[in-house]
Parts: sequence; C-alpha cells; structure tokens
Amino acid sequence: MHTHQTVDFVNQMNSVWTGCSHTKLGMMDAIMSLDQLVDESDPDVDFPNSYHAFQTAEGIRQAHPDNDWFHLVGLIHDVGKTMALWDVPQWAVVGDTFPVGCQYQNSIVFRDNSFMDNPDEKNSRYNTEFGIYEPNCGLDKVHMSWGHDEYLYRVLRFNNCSIPEEGSYMIRFHSFYPWHSHGDYMHLCNEKDLRLLPWVQEFNKFDLYTKTTELPDVDKLKPYYQSLIDKYCPGILKW
Repeated sequence: MHTHQTVDFVNQMNSVWTGCSHTKLGMMDAIMSLDQLVDESDPDVDFPNSYHAFQTAEGIRQAHPDNDWFHLVGLIHDVGKTMALWDVPQWAVVGDTFPVGCQYQNSIVFRDNSFMDNPDEKNSRYNTEFGIYEPNCGLDKVHMSWGHDEYLYRVLRFNNCSIPEEGSYMIRFHSFYPWHSHGDYMHLCNEKDLRLLPWVQEFNKFDLYTKTTELPDVDKLKPYYQSLIDKYCPGILKW
C-alpha cells in the first residue's frame, strides 16, 4: 500500500471505479457478499465481514436509537470491500487511508520505513506539508489513498442515496486514522471537516469495539435493516 498508493494510482482508480459500471446489485446482497471476504488487514476479526456489519449496526442502534440513518451507516460502512472480490488487491481495498499529493504524516502506521519505494515521497511537488493543496482547502478537495471508504462513498453519490452528510463523512473517512484518531492533516481541513469530525469519531467507537465472538442473528435483523435500505438507498444500485 505505502509503495503503490500514489497520486497517479489514485487518479487511475478513480477513473476505473467511480463511473459505477462494474455490476448492478442491491445493498443487502452486497453486504452478504462480504461473507466471502476476510480482511487481511484487520487483526480483530477472523470471521466474515457481514457479521461485523451487523455487529456495528446493532451497537449504534442501541446507543443512538433515534438516528436510523446512523444504524444503516454501521451496516454498510465496509461494503466497498466488495472490490476485493473483483480482483482488486487488498492493499487497494482495506487498511488505514491517508492523503496523497502531500507529505505523509508521522502518525501513518509504519511511516518511518514503508514509503521508501513510493515515487511521490521523492517528488518535490508532493513531499511538502501542503503539496498540491491550499491551506484549509477542505477534505473534499484532497485525494485520499484509494480504498473501500472512497469507493462506497462514490457509489452512494452516484446512485443518489439520501444518507445525511454526517453519515457520508463516516463512510468516506472512517479508515482515515491519522486524522480522526491522531489529529494530523488539520492544516488541510476547513470548517465543515471540523464540524463533522466528532461524528466520524463517534462512529469509530462502534467500528472498533463491537467486534465480539458473539455473532448476531442476521436473519432476525435483516427485515429492520432492509427497511432502512429501502428508505435511504433503495433498489438495485450501480457499482
């Protein structure tokens, strides 16, 4: 990941995937397809991702019973990992995300010794604090390393799903640990980013700490979550 996630690579993946021309699939079917995937980057989970989806959603539902869109975000947040089932290598699907096009910050895991073969590290356009960005330009204008966060965010936008902005931010940036957990990249953030950061941090509590060996009764939970899918991202979606 740290060798190959460059500005050019991210632009290439955006051009390939954000047109959503790969398949057509309902959201629940996409969630259940994650049963075929075990995330190689996640030390906490040795069972399929669909179980983690329902665990996360139920944890959020208990703590935030009135925000049904938040429950749905918990359920779908990792669905972009379906790319790994379509022959995309896991280093371009899972793992922590970070901006490309500017200096890699110290809080990125293994920062000291894992970017040595990344050509952007030696490119004077990209290896300064701001790189190609303006101060406080806003994360909307920042190119993130390509992965399941950005992909699902783009799928939801492409299909005109009605999840609120807070939920879209949770989906797009939940793997951006250098920002939401370590406080890096604040020099690129604008007022909107700072306003929505607490929502991303609140989501992160459930993404990290609802992974237990007690597996949810998926068949019992499906009708409720299908009703949320029908409300916010209905029908057959383009991926």
